[in-house]
Amino acid sequence: MWFILLPSQTVPQAKKEASGGDEPLTRYDYSLYATTCFVWGTSWLALRMQLGTIAPEVSLVWRFALAGVIVFAWAMWSSQRLRFGWRDHVLFAAMGFFIFSTNFLFFYYGGLVITAGLLAVVFSLASIVNFLIGIVFMGQKAEPRRLGGAVLGALGIGFLFWPEIAGTTLNREVLIGLGLCILGTLFFCTGNVLSARAQKRGLPVLATNAWGMAYGGVWLVFLALVQGYAFIVDWSVGYIGSLIWLAVFSSVIAFWSYLTLLGRIGGARASYATVIFPLIALASSTLFEGYKWTVFAFIGVALALFGNVLVLGGGKRQPVNKGA
Repeated sequence: MWFILLPSQTVPQAKKEASGGDEPLTRYDYSLYATTCFVWGTSWLALRMQLGTIAPEVSLVWRFALAGVIVFAWAMWSSQRLRFGWRDHVLFAAMGFFIFSTNFLFFYYGGLVITAGLLAVVFSLASIVNFLIGIVFMGQKAEPRRLGGAVLGALGIGFLFWPEIAGTTLNREVLIGLGLCILGTLFFCTGNVLSARAQKRGLPVLATNAWGMAYGGVWLVFLALVQGYAFIVDWSVGYIGSLIWLAVFSSVIAFWSYLTLLGRIGGARASYATVIFPLIALASSTLFEGYKWTVFAFIGVALALFGNVLVLGGGKRQPVNKGA
């Protein structure tokens, strides 16, 4: 799963975006789209494979240590500056807390009781949460179509977890896991606001993310030390494979694919990846985790994803910050 690639975060505007982004997609565009959706969709299953033997805090330290080194190297190779003032580092530290550590920690703990597919569906509602944050804190217009999408998204989650809510015995563990995932989504969206602020200040994306990962890693190390967790590694094929997938493919390759796609076709169309990757996650969860579909699950998924479509398709495209 990658975590800084929703439409609120932008890259230099391409010609297609400037002309409205209506040109037909090329084979290269489709290959970028497929890479992004496949990696994001399967990353939730990899996340679940990280759970069990190693504390989530420690697993996340290893993940961001590996990803951070790669992104720092990428930023240096791209000749992006890495030296910033203390005010910038305060912003980087806040981003590290919200989108490079704590939000993932909530999802890791939620993943102990919730399948990969449902984790992806909950996270896909970040586009809806971003829209609501924009209304409450940024004075954005509450367009009826997008408000309707937000309501449908909430109803979809209700249907997905209705068996746990209305069962003869309330499944507290699953509901707590759902609550943690919702908190993780809220933290992620808060981080989106901070990232947008960084880009408005003209801070380079790769360097910003690299420092954010570094500060997030420091925070995770602190949490692990306070709780007395040992910094050990599970050398099993499943754990190492999932770690590499999450750090290298999800946090680096999918990041590059999405940013390239964003620059080529614009955020309005690229953002629909947040509708597609939950379907891939649900399919992988069905195949590898034995997720059982019910009528409530079908209705819930349909409502949640259609709510995303309404939110992403509503309103005018926001201008892109060319200084990012």
